[in-house]
Amino acid sequence: MTELDRLTALFRALGADDDAPDWAESEAEEGLPQLARYRFLRTVWQDVDAWTTEAPRWVAAYRSDGVAAGAVDRALAAGLTPEDLGELAREVARETAFGVLCVLADPADGSLPAEVEERLPGWRLAELDPAGEPTSRHLDALHEDFADLEPRGIVP
Repeated sequence: MTELDRLTALFRALGADDDAPDWAESEAEEGLPQLARYRFLRTVWQDVDAWTTEAPRWVAAYRSDGVAAGAVDRALAAGLTPEDLGELAREVARETAFGVLCVLADPADGSLPAEVEERLPGWRLAELDPAGEPTSRHLDALHEDFADLEPRGIVP
């Protein structure tokens, strides 16, 4: 089995399906951490989608013991369903995740004077090998692929 075949199989196992060969080729030929990138974004989407797929569970939990119990009760009393609340929560989670990915790419948002922002630290998401050791490769501009990896069939 070649490295390209191994990578393609891993991308398929993560759900890349027909796009698996393209992701694998990009990693193998360009040396980009595409497997780590895809895995990270897939995990973010799983968390975002849970607001929809798990709506009946979290709505019930919020009603019994949650900081938003009153808001959830009022929404249900107004005629919204747990599924409606799930769609709304998913959209908020999607927007929040995208915003975090944008800030990860460029922490300077213009809210501070330039002379302050240029002295502040930034951050970086680094790839680790299966043993947990840094590979020295970084996942940059994750926001650029976020929308493209939105799970099919989940989009409201």
